[in-house]
Amino acid sequence: MMLTGLILTSLIAPQPNILIIHVDDLGWQDTSVRMTSEPENQTSVWRTPNIAKLASEGIVCTNGYASAPVCTPTRVSLMTGQAPARHQTTFWTLQHDRDTSGKHPRLKPPAWNNKGLQPSAALLPEMLRGAGYRTIHVGKAHFGAHGTAGSDPANLGFDINVAGHGSGAPSSYLGLHNFSHAGRAGKPNVKRVWDVPGMEEYHGRDIYLTEALTERACVEIDRAAKDETPFFMNFAPYAVHTPVMANKRLLKPYEEMPAKEAAYATMVESVDNAVGNLLNRIDAHGLGDDTIVIFTSDNGGVSGRAGRPPHRNAPLQSGKSAAYEGGTRVPWIVRWPGVTTAGDRTHSPVVTHDLYPTLLSAASLSMPKEHNVDGIDARAIFEGTPQPERTIGWNQPHQVNAQGPGIEPFTSLRHGQWKIIFFHDGPRVELFDLASDIGEENDLSEARPEMLADMLVRLHAWMKQTGAQLSVDQSTGAAVDMSKSDVSPQSEQGSKAGNF
Repeated sequence: MMLTGLILTSLIAPQPNILIIHVDDLGWQDTSVRMTSEPENQTSVWRTPNIAKLASEGIVCTNGYASAPVCTPTRVSLMTGQAPARHQTTFWTLQHDRDTSGKHPRLKPPAWNNKGLQPSAALLPEMLRGAGYRTIHVGKAHFGAHGTAGSDPANLGFDINVAGHGSGAPSSYLGLHNFSHAGRAGKPNVKRVWDVPGMEEYHGRDIYLTEALTERACVEIDRAAKDETPFFMNFAPYAVHTPVMANKRLLKPYEEMPAKEAAYATMVESVDNAVGNLLNRIDAHGLGDDTIVIFTSDNGGVSGRAGRPPHRNAPLQSGKSAAYEGGTRVPWIVRWPGVTTAGDRTHSPVVTHDLYPTLLSAASLSMPKEHNVDGIDARAIFEGTPQPERTIGWNQPHQVNAQGPGIEPFTSLRHGQWKIIFFHDGPRVELFDLASDIGEENDLSEARPEMLADMLVRLHAWMKQTGAQLSVDQSTGAAVDMSKSDVSPQSEQGSKAGNF
């Protein structure tokens, strides 16, 4: 039973346990927790009572964002507190010498950090470990590329690594497949970079990967509780990333749905079961009042590809990989005893890299010296205190091997209710008032030239502050030219989007 915040403030441990449940590719409305002011059909589909219970015990952040519209950049931002524009891992990684960007007819990516996260004393788990925490990673890592030290979470400050490596998806979710390509394809002795490591005890068993990871995570909670050691756990189920594979034991309630959507629904429910099991284990040890729980996703839900229907994230436009809200706005729930109020909701924007300074502060740790951070201490937001307008930016100077609205190289900025998207191809801009147009359907770059000018100034300032890289023009070999960013869209040189 949760105590009131007033009483609990004096009871919460000086070093609270921290549990981050970092789901992969989970869309803004892919749980039964309503994110909009109006009921949506999507939320009624999902069987997620444990996530709903967590929301009822904490605060729902309706303007919660991932640091990027794809996975690795967001995961690096969690560990560093930096926006991808600053740490320059602006796309997903795999091999240390491979650029995973797709092909664009006119642009190419800059010299980005395709090695991903590498060891540093300033990383979140290293900081917490130095303060006496047991640091535990379970599931998808995808922090650093294969062939680098960063591919192993044990080199990044984690005392314990369960199943994490440099790949961002499993070959299979089934223990009967040994979570491997060989098992799934029926090709013995064929190994793939996507095979999940360190889970041999489950090979040949009829168990779903999310269930196996949860079982291992609960064992680590038991050990920390027995040793009376504060823990930081980054629980990152590979779900609900592709391959979309059904947990067959959960299929019955979804029999009327198309097969692919039914399979996806079982993946969501498997995550919900994991949430319930983890929280029940924490409560069984009497640690509920001493544990901060954060539930979120590393990017928006897949929409219009990989067998998923379009408009999956409605009323948001587009999905994973895109510049639009569907690419970056994600579920955010925080239960922080003594800080959050049960059943509260906040519309103040938060982003993944806010967790770095927030959790260091919660653990009574100072920020590391000479480590620039873009996130803010979000405690006041989680307390439900109204906040002044803030600026959050995104930078993805890469083409994605996918098609869809807004899936192209871009830099974007949100300030208050306004959002500007600078598409590198053209170049061109779009401007939206998210307060009245959450679906980004009405480009106001022509109608509101004064606001466009204001947002361009803010965009330039943010890019200069973070060192954001731009795409490279293949015809010139130089970065996309923004030197004419002060040109009005009404000028003879301008276009609808403004001439950069």
